[in-house]
Amino acid sequence: MKVVKFGGSSLSCSEQVEKVFHIVVSDPERKVVVVSAPGKRFAEDTKVTDLLIECAAAYLQGREDQNAFQGIIDRYESIAEGLQLPREPVAEIKANLLELLNRDRSNPQKYMDAVKASGEDSHARLIAAYFRHKGTDAHYVNPEEAGLLVTDEPGNAQPLPETYDSLYRLRDRKGIIIFPGFFGFNREGEIVTFSRSGSDITGSILASGIKADVYENFTDVDAVYSVNPTIINRPKEISEITYREMRELSYAGFSVFHDEALMPAFKAGIPVNVKNTNQPKKPGTMIVKERELANGPVIGIASDDGFCSIYVSKYLLNREIGFGRRLLSILEDFHLSFEHMPSGIDDISIILRQDRFTKSVEEQIVKRIKEELQADDVKVERDLALIMMVGEGMRESVGTAARASTALAKTGVNIEMINQGSSEVSMMFGVRVSDERKAVLALYEEFFAGVAVHG
Repeated sequence: MKVVKFGGSSLSCSEQVEKVFHIVVSDPERKVVVVSAPGKRFAEDTKVTDLLIECAAAYLQGREDQNAFQGIIDRYESIAEGLQLPREPVAEIKANLLELLNRDRSNPQKYMDAVKASGEDSHARLIAAYFRHKGTDAHYVNPEEAGLLVTDEPGNAQPLPETYDSLYRLRDRKGIIIFPGFFGFNREGEIVTFSRSGSDITGSILASGIKADVYENFTDVDAVYSVNPTIINRPKEISEITYREMRELSYAGFSVFHDEALMPAFKAGIPVNVKNTNQPKKPGTMIVKERELANGPVIGIASDDGFCSIYVSKYLLNREIGFGRRLLSILEDFHLSFEHMPSGIDDISIILRQDRFTKSVEEQIVKRIKEELQADDVKVERDLALIMMVGEGMRESVGTAARASTALAKTGVNIEMINQGSSEVSMMFGVRVSDERKAVLALYEEFFAGVAVHG
C-alpha cells in the first residue's frame, strides 16, 4: 500500500490534475492521495495559499480584498472547467470560503490558519469529485474525521501520539482516499496548520499511520540533485540517499523537502520515493534508512544565506565551568536560538539567523558578554552563508576537510568558519554571502566532476 503526495505545481491546473489522475489509477497500490493547494502555473503566477493569506489579512484589518478573493475562485473554476466538471463543486468552494472569511476573528492566528488550510481542503474535494467523474471509486476524507490530531500551535502543529492509531483505520476504507495536506485538528476541533510545505508533513504522517510500504512524493523534478540546479547546470541526480543525509541537506537549503517533513516516515522506517509528476516513469530518488557507500564521501552540497556569527574569545575558556551555559542564557533572554556552535580552547562562535539579530540586539548582547563573562574579545560577523557538504561516507573517509579547504582556497574563497557535525555525516563552512556561489561551484568540481552519483 502506498501513500502518494502531490505538490502545488503538480496540481496547478486542469492538465496537471489529469496527469495526477492517470498516475494514481495506474498503480492499484496507490491508496491514499495527499493533495496541496494549487501552486504556480508559471513563474509570475501566485499560489492559491498566498491569495488566501492576502484575503484573510484584509478581513483581519476590517476590509475585503475582492481581487484576491476572485483570484482564488477563478483558479478553481479554471481547473473545474478544464476537467469538464459541473459547477456545483466550485459553488461549494466559494460558499465555504465566504463562511470562513466571515467567522469570528478575535484570535487572528487561528483565523488565519483556518483560511489558509481551505486551499488544500477545497482542492481535495475538487479532485475527489474529478476522480468520481472519471468513474473511479474515490472519496474525500477530512483530517478531523480521520483522527489527525495535532498540538495547538498555529503554523507549527505537531502530530499527537494517538493520531497514528486513528489513521491506521484508513486501511479499511474502500476506494481511493483523497486527503488534504497542510493541516490537522486540535483537541477542541479547531484547524491548526503545519509549517509551510506542510503537505509533505501530512503525507509522511499518513504513511507512518497506515504503515505504508512506500511514501511517494511527486514534485516537478526528476530526482533529488546533488546540488542546487540553479547554481550548477544539469547536476548529478541522486538515486538513493539516507534519511539523515536528506534532513541535513533540507536544513541547509535543499528545497525538495521541509527539513522536518520526513520525521514520521523516518521513525516508521518507510522509504520515500521522490518522483516527477511530468515524468512519472523515471525512477526518481529513494530516501532510505541505510544505503551502500559506493560513490565517494559526499552525496550532496547545499547552501543557505542570512546568517551571522558571534565570536567570543577568552583565555582558558575551556577550563571555565558553565561558560557555555551562561553565554547561551544571554541569547535566551533575547529569545534567540543558535544554529551552530563551533569552539576551540580559548574561543567559541555562535551561529545565528540574522533576521532577528538586529543592531540594537547586537549591541546589548555584546555588552552583556563583555561584562558578565569578562570576555577578552567579542566580534560579530554579518552576511554569512553556510555551505553544507553531506554524506554518510564522510565517516569512513580521510582527508575530506583538506580536499574541501584546498578547493575553496584555489578559488579565493576565505573560510570564516568550519564545523563538522557530531554525526560525522555533514561538514559546514561559513563564507561571505558574496562568495556563496563560487564556493558551491568549487566544492562541486572537487567532489562530483566525473563522478556518477547513484547513492
